[in-house]
This record gives sequence, C-alpha cells and structure tokens, in this order.
Amino acid sequence: MSRLCGLFGRPYVNLEPFFDVSVFPALDRELTLGLARVEPSYTGGTLKWMGVVAPWQVDDGYRDAMHAIEAMTFEEWQDFVSLAEDPSVFDPAEWRSYRFGDETDHPFTRGQLELLKLRHHVYFPWKICYHLLENDRWEDKHSGEGKSFSEEARELFPQTVGFIESLPFVEIGRVVLFGLEAHDHAPYHRDSEPGRSESIAQSISFCPRGDKRFALRTGPEGEPLVVGSRIYWFNDMDWHGVEPDPYFRYSIRVDGVFDPAFLRAIAR
Repeated sequence: MSRLCGLFGRPYVNLEPFFDVSVFPALDRELTLGLARVEPSYTGGTLKWMGVVAPWQVDDGYRDAMHAIEAMTFEEWQDFVSLAEDPSVFDPAEWRSYRFGDETDHPFTRGQLELLKLRHHVYFPWKICYHLLENDRWEDKHSGEGKSFSEEARELFPQTVGFIESLPFVEIGRVVLFGLEAHDHAPYHRDSEPGRSESIAQSISFCPRGDKRFALRTGPEGEPLVVGSRIYWFNDMDWHGVEPDPYFRYSIRVDGVFDPAFLRAIAR
C-alpha cells in the first residue's frame, strides 16, 4: 500500500456487502444476449498518445491509433478520412493538424476503427465498448445534468438499468460496458494523476461473472493485485488494467456522485 493511492487505507473497496449480488447471474444472461443485438464500438486505442499508460508499457509493441495516424502518408490519410461520417469537413491542406479518437472532435467511425486494425496494426484493448448512458467528455462523466439511459439500453437491458438506478448515486454521469476479447489485455494506465485532483473520482464497477481479472499495480516488478470482488470502487489515480485470459470478459463502470450517507457507510 506504500505506493498505491487506494481508498481508506486499502487497495480498493469491496462493495459486495452493500448490495444484493444474487441478481448477477440474471444480469449476465441479459447483458450477453443484449450485446449480441447491439453495435458496440472499440476504445482505448489512443491511451499512449494521451499519455496515461504506465511508463513500463509504453514501448510494449502494441501500436497506438494516433501514433499510426501521425505516421501515415497523405494517401493513407485520405483512405482513412474517406471512412469518416463526412469526409468533406477535412481540409487536405491541414491534414497533419487533425486529431482523432476518444476525447477529440473527431471520434472514430466503425470503418476507421477497422482500417486502423486491419492495415495499420493498431491495438484496441476494449473491442466491446457500449454506453448505456452517454457522456460527451471525460470532464462531465460525473454530472447527470441532461442525461438519461438510452432507449435501446432500457429496451435490451431493463434489469441491468434497474440495478444501476438502485445504486446509491445522487446523480449518474456515465455508464459504460467495457469488454475484452479472448487473449486481449488492457494496458496499465491511470485516469488521473496523483496530487492533481482535489477529490477521488466516485464510481462503482461491477463484473457479474467475477472473472475479469481487473488489477492494480504499482510498477513493473511483482505480481498485479487482482481485484477479487464482483462489485467494487477503486481509486483511478492508481495504475489499473486487465490481465489477459482465453475468453471474453466484461464489466460495467458507473460514474457519478455518491449519496453522502453511502460514502459515510463505506468509511465506517
């Protein structure tokens, strides 16, 4: 713990004692069936370019999407932009100035994701990314103002939405399902830098199967600390990632603002 930020003196908070997790098998059935009926996106392909990946994994051989775009020839860039929703918005004379992907003005289209993967060797850690409740920017992920669950989420995942709405938040700013394909991993990264934020981001993550092997790490040495709970809160100032396994894994992260009474109960 000397090098983990953690929560209340622990690496993470096990929230299973606070909730009825007997519903998780039913949620897993609903979620896996529903995922077969939606069109999720990829995410995580620009973490290195964003500067949030752990230093010991920066040169691990897994190529970042923006690094690949920056290395493109003009002809390759034209192919890439031809797959945008509206290619006409891009000025060829300014082709080196554009930024694409998460947290930019030009999110990837499905075609662009596939081209980056098929031709440019880009690695996307989460090839299943589905927002049940959408946020516009990282900075607004804790604000529920003007947000609601999508009609599709309520139609295909009613039990899951009901469970999330029962969680002790006074507002919810983002709900996203992160899934990894067999043998894929999520590189260790942190969402905020220790000492830069006045408060710890409030979130609840749950993995109905309990098989994701989400883990915390202080550095390249030693074994990762695998979170052994099916529902938990972790400090995203700590390096966190997902270990590889030969099967699909997923979890849902809910970001928002806790009910103060719940926060006091955790502290006790």
